[in-house]
Amino acid sequence: MDSDVIVIGAGLSGLVATAELADAEKSVILLDGEPQQSFGGQAHWSFGGLFLVDSPEQRRLRIRDSTELALADWLGSAAFDRPEDYWPRRWAEGFVEFAGGELRPWLRGLGVRFFPLVQWAERGGYSAPGHGNSVPRFHVTWGTGPGLVEPFAQRVLNSRRVRLRCRHKVTQLEISSAGVLVSGDVLEPSEVPRGVRSSEVKVGEFSYTASAVVVASGGIGGNHDLVRAHWPVGWGDPPEQMLSGVPDFVDGSMLSIASVAGGRLINSDRMWHYPEGIVNHDPVWTRHGIRILPGPSSLWLDARGERLPAPLFPGFDALGALRHITSGGHAYSWYVLDQTTLNAEFALSGSEQNADLTGKDLRLLAGRVRPGPTPEVAAFQDRGVDFLSADTVAELAAKMNQLAGAHLIDADALQATIRAHDLQIRSGLGKDPQVVATSAARKFLGDRLIRVAAPHEFLDPRDPSGGRVGSGGPLVAVRLHVLTRKTLGGLETDLDGRMLGSDGQPVHGVYAVGEAAGFGGGGVHGYRALEGTFLGGCLFTGRTAGRSLAATL
Repeated sequence: MDSDVIVIGAGLSGLVATAELADAEKSVILLDGEPQQSFGGQAHWSFGGLFLVDSPEQRRLRIRDSTELALADWLGSAAFDRPEDYWPRRWAEGFVEFAGGELRPWLRGLGVRFFPLVQWAERGGYSAPGHGNSVPRFHVTWGTGPGLVEPFAQRVLNSRRVRLRCRHKVTQLEISSAGVLVSGDVLEPSEVPRGVRSSEVKVGEFSYTASAVVVASGGIGGNHDLVRAHWPVGWGDPPEQMLSGVPDFVDGSMLSIASVAGGRLINSDRMWHYPEGIVNHDPVWTRHGIRILPGPSSLWLDARGERLPAPLFPGFDALGALRHITSGGHAYSWYVLDQTTLNAEFALSGSEQNADLTGKDLRLLAGRVRPGPTPEVAAFQDRGVDFLSADTVAELAAKMNQLAGAHLIDADALQATIRAHDLQIRSGLGKDPQVVATSAARKFLGDRLIRVAAPHEFLDPRDPSGGRVGSGGPLVAVRLHVLTRKTLGGLETDLDGRMLGSDGQPVHGVYAVGEAAGFGGGGVHGYRALEGTFLGGCLFTGRTAGRSLAATL
């Protein structure tokens, strides 16, 4: 044997599994097709959000949470309804307990800290126990994705038990009672920056043997052909044009290799993409898009200018909004708001779009409570192709139609929609469910401080028929694209992380973690996620499989 274990994939789940194995004095060969500068995989690019339950950060903000409530929210969102959901549901129960128990102290012991204002993602808006978080649970890592990756990366890089083999792309797994043979291609060295598509020129071959292998290779979000092939029934036709929220190497190739080796892929039609993508003005990978993290006040319109139905408001139900938009036959939608709302409510997902949090820069962070957008949002307003502004509704509608290349937005209808919104705001109460939900959000301190603008009219009330902007600055429209991101299904695994075959029995010596395992069991999220659970799922599955495997060797 060349080592005790081979781990395939140097993303977060692979690093966690490797670190746990190395700490248990097991020898590990860590393989990854990308150069070492892409260490950490997708997690490096993330906002670093984690789903925690009944945390000290929540309690300081007077958020009343419990594992009972969190599990009810999870099961209401997941809506498990298939025989294949046996293991995913059990993983879900285990993860919620982990999120309310060991997760935070374990990470703190590794030096990880959190931004004190807990964020309220995926609010839902449906009757309980339907989809959504009943309370804020999205804890942003101080240092964002890189800050979460670092302690595990350092444990791996500093371990004498780990041999790192970058530019080694796996093409085959061969399993026998004696162990696992992993073989593939050695790719030419590459000096491209992190996330940039690297060369696939083959310069050699490799093969290694070990007692066990851990598949930690990620999902399919960078492979739009696979996304379209597995596009869910009921979502309309898959869009011809989509943006990518993950690098090119997230291509799903290892999933098919593991399947050929005997693993069972389940829930492949469950996926998590965002409807709020914007074209990156400074792209790193192919079709690079960035997700807007919105507050709840923007009017969300479909391609024809119709408001999305309740509760499909910004930040409430990403997948529900996506399904509504694509089922209507278009691949884009619009936010309509004003500059004051944008300044208060727009943030961007990703470590590189949050220099203050990623760099742990308190001086920059203080700018979030000052007037104006973050520097990253301002850059998109200046350079992004999807941002438009105007002083009148008629001018804004004309620009929207020009950008879309079709006359789908009627200026008079758009003005009527905005005026109806403004009348609800003027009342001080209102019956519009979005206005009511926005008012309720401001009761939470975190939202009131940095996420939700004070209610105000978008148009000048002194000129109700003129369609002129009010005191909140120019009107703004943002074109939103479908942004691919996560695979919710994956390789079926038991509670030790062992990959299961079509007969429901473990495939000898093969484990799967992270997105490759649907973040646990082959689909721990069911149909919908609650956010902060992707990184959390990588941590939980990597730790579980690493410790379980170390105990058996």
